[in-house]
Amino acid sequence: MIFTRAESTFLAQQPIGRLATIGPVGEPQIRPVGVHLGPGHCGIDIVGHVLSRTQKWRNVLRDNRAAFIVDEVIAVQPPQARGIEIRGTAIALPGAGSTDGGLSGDVIRISPRRIIAWGLDSPGTTARDVQDDERDEQ
Repeated sequence: MIFTRAESTFLAQQPIGRLATIGPVGEPQIRPVGVHLGPGHCGIDIVGHVLSRTQKWRNVLRDNRAAFIVDEVIAVQPPQARGIEIRGTAIALPGAGSTDGGLSGDVIRISPRRIIAWGLDSPGTTARDVQDDERDEQ
């Protein structure tokens, strides 16, 4: 598994994350999207009702660099938060997903290259690179 048990559990409990892609003129573009673990918990799948007609889809077709972040504030005093940032490559997969609930069946799949987490496996921040062989095992 690419994600730790704590990371997978956290991601499975969260409804909304933010997907960052590279826009047409090279600037980052961020959109709120649902959180869906990919097959075998090997990455993140982005789905939607008209996904292949969105700017994020076109962005991924042009430049496959992407980042995905999910976080939550647990307490304001004292400050306490937890979250995960996934940096990696994205691929547009037409018709690879479900059409349940009116979904288009199209998927943007993010394969992690770097994972940064805070407040999940330890109180501090952890960061690690995901090796190609870890992704290949999935």
